[in-house]
Amino acid sequence: MKDLNYQLMKLCKANRDGSFSTQATRLRILDLIANQLHELGYQRMQAKSLKPKHIDALVSLWKDHSISVGTYKNRLSALRWWANKVGKADMIPKDNSAYGIGKRSYIGEESKAHMLEVKQLEKISDPYVRLSLRLQSAFGLRREEAIKFSPNYAIKDDHIKLKASWTKGGRARSVPIRTDEQRKLLEDVRKLASALIPPERNYVEQRNRYDRQVRTAGIKNPHGLRHAYAQRRYEELTGWKAPLAGGPASKSLTIEQRALDEKARTVISRELGHDRTSITRTYLGR
Repeated sequence: MKDLNYQLMKLCKANRDGSFSTQATRLRILDLIANQLHELGYQRMQAKSLKPKHIDALVSLWKDHSISVGTYKNRLSALRWWANKVGKADMIPKDNSAYGIGKRSYIGEESKAHMLEVKQLEKISDPYVRLSLRLQSAFGLRREEAIKFSPNYAIKDDHIKLKASWTKGGRARSVPIRTDEQRKLLEDVRKLASALIPPERNYVEQRNRYDRQVRTAGIKNPHGLRHAYAQRRYEELTGWKAPLAGGPASKSLTIEQRALDEKARTVISRELGHDRTSITRTYLGR
């Protein structure tokens, strides 16, 4: 392991800001950045020697790679975290426009919805992972929420309740139980165990096992299960398909339909754990 990679790993372990998922993502991004800096010629760099020239070189490299605005923002966020931890918080401008990076678009151009197929589930050998995937599909849960799911806490009469410590941003929420299929799934979860992380593993170990099993099963985009949930809910709540699922664009709706559209988006945003309806454009289109 190169010196900078090692130092950044130690920095992350000493500063465990955010959820497990956030920490893992930050470490992965910083490890990538360390490798890229090495390839750019900064081969004896230390964590405390971060300078504006390094940021400029990275941004230039990323522009050559034509990465998305969202990826730019995630990488710059990790860089700001790094700069802050080594006492250089003011070195990186807070506004991404300083690097010629525009605002992220939350309007989906094509559907990312993915349906969970029986043949894919059959390739998942770990019963805990299999149930986590089914929870993602049935309730629109994020990966971390589905892995940390504890039936004794979460399952209520007409909804499931998600702990703040399971969720992105620490926002506790509930998701309604609406169908017999969902109830059958929750019974299956109860029968397996009191938690979907087996006692011999911790969260990180189970998440890594989840990732390996998902790759083996050929599920390229498990987050697409969440997109599919949002699109199903939209059709249930409005009576027509979401724009990204082949339904009408919002601009073609009547006044009454637009009111129903906005109401549905509010419900779906809340069920997905977001605090603004604009994010539903990513899942549903506009």
